[in-house]
Amino acid sequence: MRYDFGFMDILLSEAEARALGSLVEKELTTPEYYPLSLNALVNACNQKSNRDPVTNLDENTVREAVRELDKKGLAGAADNMVSRVTKYEHRLQEAYNFTRHETALLAELLLRGPQTPGELRGRAGRMHGFDDLNVVHTALRKLMERTPPLVKVLARQPGTKEARYAHLLCGDVETNEPEPAVRAATSAAASDADRIASLEEQVASLQREIAELKQQLASFRKQFE
Repeated sequence: MRYDFGFMDILLSEAEARALGSLVEKELTTPEYYPLSLNALVNACNQKSNRDPVTNLDENTVREAVRELDKKGLAGAADNMVSRVTKYEHRLQEAYNFTRHETALLAELLLRGPQTPGELRGRAGRMHGFDDLNVVHTALRKLMERTPPLVKVLARQPGTKEARYAHLLCGDVETNEPEPAVRAATSAAASDADRIASLEEQVASLQREIAELKQQLASFRKQFE
C-alpha cells in the first residue's frame, strides 16, 4: 500500500518508522536535548526501554532513514541550529497538523507496534497526558478518519478484552479478519471492555477522593480533642 499526501509519497521502512518515532518521543519527553545529533538518534532508535522490537541499527542505516524522511517531508536537519554537529528534528506537525494527543499516540505506535487503547494511554502518557480512555479513543478515531487513514483497528485476539490499533505509515497491517458475525461480537465486546475500564477508573478516583476526605475529617476532629 502506498500513500499519497499532497506531494509526498508516504510509505516508511521499519528504520524510518523507528527514527521518526524516536524523534517525536525525544521532543516530547526530553525537549532540552532536542533536536538530536545523529549519534543521539541512533541511541534513541536502539534503546531497550519503550521499544518493540529492540533494534541494533547502525549509524549508516539511521542516516539513510533520516535522508528518506527528509524527502517525504517528515524529518530533516534542524533549522537555525548554531552547532558544529548536524542535528535532526521531525516535521509531523507541518505535514499533518496533529493535536498533541494524536502526535503522542502515533509516536507510541511507531515505537512499539499494535497496542490497545489502555496500553496506549499508559505508555503514551509520558509524552502527553490523557485524562481518560475517551480521549484516547477520540484521538485514534481522528487518525483513522484521515485521508488516507493513518491508523486501523485490528481484530480482537482470542482471550483478550480490547482490540489493538496499528499505524499504517509502513503500509497495511495484515490481520485475520473474522466473519461478520464474529466481527460484530468482537466490536461489542471491545466496546464493553472500554466502558468497564472507564468505570473502573472512575471508581478508583472516587475511592481516592473518599480516602482523602476521611483523612481531612480525622485531622479536623483532632483539633477538638
